[in-house]
Amino acid sequence: MHLSIVIPLKDEAESLPELTAWIARVMNQHQYSYEIILIDDGSTDESWQVIQQLRGENNHIKGIKFQRNYGKSAALNEGFKASQGEVVITMDADLQDSPDEIPELYQMITETGFDMVSGWKKKRYDNTLTKNIPSKFFNAATRKMSGIALHDFNCGLKAYRQKVVKSIEVYGEMHRYIPVLAKWAGFRKIGEKVVEHRKRKYGTTKFGWDRFVNGFLDLATIMFVGKFGKRPMHFFGLWGTLCFLLGFVGSLYLIVQKLIDFQVAITNRPIFFIALSFMIIGSQLFLAGFVGELIARNAPERNSYLIEEREGW
Repeated sequence: MHLSIVIPLKDEAESLPELTAWIARVMNQHQYSYEIILIDDGSTDESWQVIQQLRGENNHIKGIKFQRNYGKSAALNEGFKASQGEVVITMDADLQDSPDEIPELYQMITETGFDMVSGWKKKRYDNTLTKNIPSKFFNAATRKMSGIALHDFNCGLKAYRQKVVKSIEVYGEMHRYIPVLAKWAGFRKIGEKVVEHRKRKYGTTKFGWDRFVNGFLDLATIMFVGKFGKRPMHFFGLWGTLCFLLGFVGSLYLIVQKLIDFQVAITNRPIFFIALSFMIIGSQLFLAGFVGELIARNAPERNSYLIEEREGW
């Protein structure tokens, strides 16, 4: 199969017939074998009934229905597990992503050799104050922290080699950081393509301001897990040792002062409490590193290495 089109959705009943017909038209025009995987993330409208109806009209369409709303990351993760295509394309269901971009994205994976290609909505039709400015700030911070030179991490229109989506797990709000997840999994050939951004035709956006706060928290999580997930003592042990040493030096200073002059009171001085706090915090961080190492050593995926090729087996 050439292509799997994975589309997470919530309350998009009006746009689904037009979107799937557009995708089918593009697929037939380029003679691609394909599947369209629609993941209903707890819709409260008629989205699932529309998916069932569309499935009866086009056997390339497949549907997955969540019992409740779990979020875009869960929907994408389930779609990735179900996908069978050589190249996997993700796109939003609101008709703001154009299916006409699919052939070129497919060629960038199969011919140019990228592991994944992320869309860049260079010209947008969103409200500048509430979306564009925070989005630019968010993308700049992600570029700086991840070292991946993409302009639009949050663009829903992306293309992946099948091996990429089968090697990563998307959870929480991590769908914004799939390029980072791919990089940590060893896929370094990450490209970008300027894509068309279309005005929303039906309904309203499902995202609010809270996504930016959650996004930065998730970025901090993914950067930490990616770097120290299998060696937590390298992080906790380092900072624990530094804190303990600072506290120990402060305590040693007070002890020397007391030995020089027994009349000096040390327990009512700020440095005493600061040194004590640093020693306690340092000990706790060090113990956290030990506990983390025990968990990492006993995790079933502790040796989950990705092998690129095998020969002669």
